[in-house]
Amino acid sequence: MMQLGHIWSRALGMFALVLAGELIFGLPFHLPRYFRPTLLEVFGLSHGDYGDIFAAYGIAALLSYGPGGPIADCYPARKLMGLSLFMTAAGGLYLLTIPGQLGMVVLYAFWGVTSILLFWAALIRATREWGGRLAQGRGFGLLDAGRGAVAGVVAGVGVVVLRTALGADPFLADVAAKSSGLKQLILLYTVATALAGVVAWHWVPESDPAELAPRRSAWSQIRGVAGISAVWQQAIVVVCAYCAYKGLDHFSVFAVDVLGMHQANAAAFATVTVWIRPVAALLAGGAGDQVGAARSVLVLFAASVASWGMLAALDAGAQVPIYASIAVTCLAAFGFRGLYFALLEQSRTPRHRTGAAVGLISLAGYSPDIFFGPVSGRMLDSTPGVGGYRHVFLLLVCTSVAGLATSGWLHLRFGRKSSPNGPPERINARPGRGDRPA
Repeated sequence: MMQLGHIWSRALGMFALVLAGELIFGLPFHLPRYFRPTLLEVFGLSHGDYGDIFAAYGIAALLSYGPGGPIADCYPARKLMGLSLFMTAAGGLYLLTIPGQLGMVVLYAFWGVTSILLFWAALIRATREWGGRLAQGRGFGLLDAGRGAVAGVVAGVGVVVLRTALGADPFLADVAAKSSGLKQLILLYTVATALAGVVAWHWVPESDPAELAPRRSAWSQIRGVAGISAVWQQAIVVVCAYCAYKGLDHFSVFAVDVLGMHQANAAAFATVTVWIRPVAALLAGGAGDQVGAARSVLVLFAASVASWGMLAALDAGAQVPIYASIAVTCLAAFGFRGLYFALLEQSRTPRHRTGAAVGLISLAGYSPDIFFGPVSGRMLDSTPGVGGYRHVFLLLVCTSVAGLATSGWLHLRFGRKSSPNGPPERINARPGRGDRPA
């Protein structure tokens, strides 16, 4: 009976992490990813305009990763995450007013703080604690698989809402109908985010007080992990993997501009691709536990290079190969998300420095939030049609090659030195100051 209670408690804890971990990004990420054509039209924005708006999110997030790490090492995750969700939902109420471009810049900067400062490192820390020493791949795989399922369910409801608003023939829908549909989508995501805040506050697992860092030494944690070279290698992996993930944002508008879909079908298409995420995350997480996270990431980057390269080379009429390549890019991009923080355990980053390490890795790793949108948006605006997308896909080939090289380096360094069931080993023969165990 006690064992059943323990299993239920762990399942409930993972459910809370999953729900909170996805819906914190629903308003700033889901709307432009699955409903981008409608959003751009209603707000009167170009691809470049939206890229600049999202850069405000990226800058604010980048400034939040560093201090967010030590905060996560010192305070309970459930309180930090619950507060973040409530503040993010409040921003959704402002989005309902359909603000101008300046208002959108301010809102996205606000979301960059609310979704990262108190939230991100706390989520990763809580998941690492949930996974323990032998199930890091399983923990992070379940987290991202569940997040993908939540994204698919909520976006699927959103597609129904948008289809209803656009009427029987979406090609004939006017701006008023599209604006009404978009407002209903915003309200849906706002309510869902607030409810996730309630769930997180009550059910995210409590942190072990013994593994919380002393508050007086929180900032020294950053100095400690800054000297661990493996942390910076992981940051490069995350940069390259996150570029691939950001590339998925363009599939809904690619479906309209190149594949000839109307906006509702394009949203449905983008929503279908997200159902690849649970499968990819679970498979990648399981592989990470069996053969090592570094080796698994290496294989995913090889697949990413091949699939983005195929998309860049294909003609618009080759729809079957296009869909196959999109499926592989999604498998790789979503698989990364189930693995790259599992590298923390493989590289033996000290547990009480998890938040600080996540902060530094994320500081560099999620910098594509600043530059990828403006760069890819201008590529699409300057070369309309297939040519612009070819340029974006070639950019993603280059970032994937860089990730392939870095993950290969990590695999050579740690792949044969650590095992889920083996004893920990020294990272370097002569460790630097930050490489020494605490």
